Amino acid sequence: MRGKFITFEGCDGCGKSTQLKKLSDYLTEKGVAHVFTREPGGGKISEQIREILLNGKNGEMTDECEALLYAAARAQHLSDKVEPALSEGKLVICDRYIHSSYAYQGYARGLGVDFVKKINAYAEESYSPDLTIFINLSPKDAFARKKGADENDRLEQAGLAFHERVYEGYLALAKDGKNIVTVDGKGTPDEIFAEVLTALKKANCL
Repeated sequence: MRGKFITFEGCDGCGKSTQLKKLSDYLTEKGVAHVFTREPGGGKISEQIREILLNGKNGEMTDECEALLYAAARAQHLSDKVEPALSEGKLVICDRYIHSSYAYQGYARGLGVDFVKKINAYAEESYSPDLTIFINLSPKDAFARKKGADENDRLEQAGLAFHERVYEGYLALAKDGKNIVTVDGKGTPDEIFAEVLTALKKANCL
């Protein structure tokens, strides 16, 4: 039986890392075969692209180049890690996926959802997530929680106005998209995780 593909989305600092750790511990305890991965990254080539994308010294990168690099890293990641795990019947949990491209490049960079959809057609058509969990926390609250932006992360350094546009994009995607469940990011880690588990079970992913 083919595995399920689950993605986690949200603004920088929303608490995804904490929830992914809690989910990893839970799945290990329950004996569920699973793989955790991330975007951009998840493999040798994709991780090299990640370094280029997030390098704070690459401030002159055009928005179009940024979007295309994300799409390229994604295509390689799907081949290197996601497809093999799904074929083995494993649960694949990914920290960010195509909704990040829609929110960051489509909405916040102003490239438009149609442009992002075109360059991600392969991922969109062949690897649509079985469930996407959006942790809903505003950039203001998120950066306050993580005590500011990472000075070495090019995207985190883009400014609050940029991240507010990212957040608006996520809210629009969560409202109009399918297979997206919104989880309140203002709760305690345990409260958020309880909502995550409920969503996963309701979608028959656990």
